[in-house]
Parts: sequence; structure tokens; C-alpha cells
Amino acid sequence: MQVTFVGTGDAFGSGGRAHTCLRLDHDGRALMIDFGAGSIIGWRRLGFSFNDIDGLLITHLHGDHFGGLPFLLLEAQFVDPRDKPLPIYGPPGLRSRLAMAMEAFFPGTTGIKWRFPWEIHEIAPPSRETIAGFAVRTMEVVHASGAPATAVKIEAGGKSFAFSGDTAWTDALLDISAEADLFVCECHSMAPKAPGHMDWPRLRENLPRIGARRLMITHMGPEVLANLDAIRAEGGPDAAHDGLVVKI
Repeated sequence: MQVTFVGTGDAFGSGGRAHTCLRLDHDGRALMIDFGAGSIIGWRRLGFSFNDIDGLLITHLHGDHFGGLPFLLLEAQFVDPRDKPLPIYGPPGLRSRLAMAMEAFFPGTTGIKWRFPWEIHEIAPPSRETIAGFAVRTMEVVHASGAPATAVKIEAGGKSFAFSGDTAWTDALLDISAEADLFVCECHSMAPKAPGHMDWPRLRENLPRIGARRLMITHMGPEVLANLDAIRAEGGPDAAHDGLVVKI
């Protein structure tokens, strides 16, 4: 399995990073996790085509994680024409929130005659699904977004990848990351600051309890970005960056 970090930024693009987006590739299949309003910039930088994607999974309904979907769909309709179906999975409420976003950004687009079939699948955590050939497990985490927010575990070819999504600390992360080959966890601040987000002291406290083989941090605010060397000096994990490719 190969993981490409398309976007590793927080909601405000701290450090000039694109909004959250991950691409997982295995055996000729590609699954995308999240596509924020600014993720398309990271996508363009990497030269990717939406035609490469076989399925899409949204962790929660905040703009920096799903707000790029109207742009993705219109790109596939008009710019880089897509013919194969696109299944989109996400929490309950995704269908209506996406329709509202499309009409707000590009009025009339919900009435387009689409050149390719796409379908919303709303899945309430906890759940187990097969998406684009990947085994997907979701668990609810602690992040208010008007709908359940989820952490996810993805398995393919005997390898596993876990992603926290956005969340404050919850022991659900121990479950979702257990024995994962790579666990990517958000780490937004250097002290408890933003409700529903991870801070470095709380993550550091729980490092001995995390059973993943490798841990990386993402979704970093300016304080964390300015203190990455200090975090590593304390035995902390490596930080992801836009364009990073990890093979697991």
C-alpha cells in the first residue's frame, strides 16, 4: 500500500499547506480520504487526475475535509472528463450538505446531467465497508461538525493504515490504530486550545498506549509547525508534509 499526503494543513492553511487529503494506492486501485476546499491545489501540484480515483471517503463534514467536492465533481465533468462511476462514502448528512455547498458555490449545479455516475453512501459509525477494494472500518471520534466525525482504518494486501480525522483525544484512537502499519494523527496545537482537536501534550501522554508500528502527525497549527524539532527531541513522531509518499 502506498500513501500520498496530498494535503496536510489545518483549516487555515497554516504553513502554506493544502487542506486535508490522502491518497491510498494498492494493486491498481486508488482510494481518496477527504478533499477539503483547498485540497485541489495540492492535487494539481502532484499532477494527479481524478480519473485515477476509484472511491472517496470523507471523515467528517467540515469545509477543510469535504468542501472541495464541488470542485472535484465539476473538474471531472468539464475539465478532465470522467466516465467511470465514483462512489463517495461519508457520515450521515453528507448528501444534503454537499448539495447545499454545490448550490452555494455554483448555483444550478445540482441539476446537471452528469457525464459519469456518482453516488453518496452515508455510513454511520461504527461501520465496516469495502470501498474500491479496500476494507474500511470507521469509529466515531470527538469533533463537533453537525454530523458524526470518524477515524478510519484501511486494510489492503495485508497492510493497514489508520487516520484519526479531526478529534480530541479519545480511546477510540487506540482501537482504530491497533497494529496499524501507519497511524496518522492530527496534532493541532502545543497546548489544549481548540475544542475537538488534539494537542501535543495529550498525544505525548498517550504515545506508550498507541499500538501502531509507525505514527506520524498532520493537521498542524502554526505553534506545532514552529516546534517540530522540539517535538522530535521529546521522542515525538515525524510530521507529514504535502507531497510526502510513504510505502507500507
